[in-house]
Amino acid sequence: MNKIKFFPITALLATLIMSIQTVRADDAAIQNPCTGLSALLALLDRPTVSDSACVVQYGQAVLEAGYQHANLTGTGGGTADNFPEAELRFGLPGHNELVLLPPNDNLQQVPGSPHLQGFSATTVGIKHELGYTKHWLGAVESLFTLPSGSPAFGSRGTGVAFNGIVAYAPSNDTGISLQLGVTSQTNPALAGGGRFTSVNPDITITWLPLWNLQFYGEVYGQNRTGPGLGSGFDADGGVQYLLTPYCEVDLEEGVRLSGNLGGFTHYFGAGMGFLF
Repeated sequence: MNKIKFFPITALLATLIMSIQTVRADDAAIQNPCTGLSALLALLDRPTVSDSACVVQYGQAVLEAGYQHANLTGTGGGTADNFPEAELRFGLPGHNELVLLPPNDNLQQVPGSPHLQGFSATTVGIKHELGYTKHWLGAVESLFTLPSGSPAFGSRGTGVAFNGIVAYAPSNDTGISLQLGVTSQTNPALAGGGRFTSVNPDITITWLPLWNLQFYGEVYGQNRTGPGLGSGFDADGGVQYLLTPYCEVDLEEGVRLSGNLGGFTHYFGAGMGFLF
């Protein structure tokens, strides 16, 4: 996977985004794919690494939260826990949404080393829906990570990310999402605080056998996982269930495929999502 060429992926995503004919919700002939009884499953960013191509509708809000436990790579192994994995998204006029990711509390335990505990950085951003057709949906987003958080888990400098997201629905109960991002970010101060830029592809496949039950699988990666480091790829999968159209619960599990993206061998997690 280290030899994957990212230019064809970039060109494909750009072509798909530009080819989407803008159709808005006032066109009654085509239903907005981000609305309906299962809307929350389409709207949620968690538990996938990729973000949804849907924006929160104007006047609504989505709250997400979760917990994750990971087994770490390295000779000594160890574990890492983080929570509450909170994300707040607010629907804005013009098919936009405001995104806020507050800090996570992180605890890292490695045998023979002092425990590390601290907060991750705060991230804010905005997403814009480009439009949709019967089978396609496109969006772009910008995210800004503030120089904040603890020396062990925070961001020493400002980070930026630009993502293009295209979702394709072959049928009423299946979906494929392709996200491609470019990020410039800094490591935590205790890890040297160095800056690096990466290209981040992500593909997610979903299956909705019932209106309130969804399964997903995802493969994602970065062509740089740190200053002077090579690529890394991981995979995850899980299940999401709607208790009501406004409340979701989920379970997830992920594994390392190559490189050292995220610093884990595998992880599991659980969470919830709410639509207001």
